[in-house]
Amino acid sequence: MSAPPVSPYIPDIGLITWYAEKGDSFLSRVSPWTKLAFLVLIVVFVTVSRDLLLLLGLYLAVLALYALARLPVGKLLRWYLLPLLFVLSLVGILAWTQPGDPVIGLTPLGIPLTLTDAGVRLVVQLTVKTLTTVTFSLLFLMTTRYEHFAGMISRIFPDPLDQVFLMAYRFFFLTLDMASSILKAFRSRGGALVRGLRSQGTLLAGVIGLLFVRSFDRAERVHRAMVARGYRGSYASSARVPAPAWAEYAALGLAILAFGAAVVLAPAGGW
Repeated sequence: MSAPPVSPYIPDIGLITWYAEKGDSFLSRVSPWTKLAFLVLIVVFVTVSRDLLLLLGLYLAVLALYALARLPVGKLLRWYLLPLLFVLSLVGILAWTQPGDPVIGLTPLGIPLTLTDAGVRLVVQLTVKTLTTVTFSLLFLMTTRYEHFAGMISRIFPDPLDQVFLMAYRFFFLTLDMASSILKAFRSRGGALVRGLRSQGTLLAGVIGLLFVRSFDRAERVHRAMVARGYRGSYASSARVPAPAWAEYAALGLAILAFGAAVVLAPAGGW
């Protein structure tokens, strides 16, 4: 485990890695290629589908799969805060511009604004789509060992993109450790995140700046240490990534057929 998380509402990378390395659920034994294929299929489906019932059913199925894998559902619900804030900030204005039957009418600063049923449906659709993708992405990360993940990156991305992904993943843990240490020192001196955003903005900006500067310094020291151990610009992964079993091919084929039928028979296109 790494340092304690900065916030319970931010995904704990150390906890995610612990489940990925130590988990023994049935999904941990499924081929990473199969889980990656399902992730791509889910992203494509939520992008083109507009049927709210189908989207909600897919989300509940993914959430049930997450729970069956014995992953922390309570933490997942708290981790939903960031994607929900992203969705609300994205459609906060668009929702008030959709034509339809009025639901709420406001006139701030003399400007008439009307929230219609189409606007509400837009917010709900994007929320369900986002939560579905986030849930399965976390499911994929928390049931896939790092060596398999690194092997997939080495096989999918060309050089030097694979090196960028691998090094960024490894260095992310060091950055979180530094952020946790700085924030603990900040709080021990009477600082608080909510109060800091309101009345201690200068101090909080200093914390972020200090983390930025220390990250560069730590990256340089890590690079020198790796060069001293023989690193020459290439971090090749020779890990064997398990191939999908025949049952996994069959499940993937059935999912493709089901998603294809759903896209053809249900309303599609855009949000």
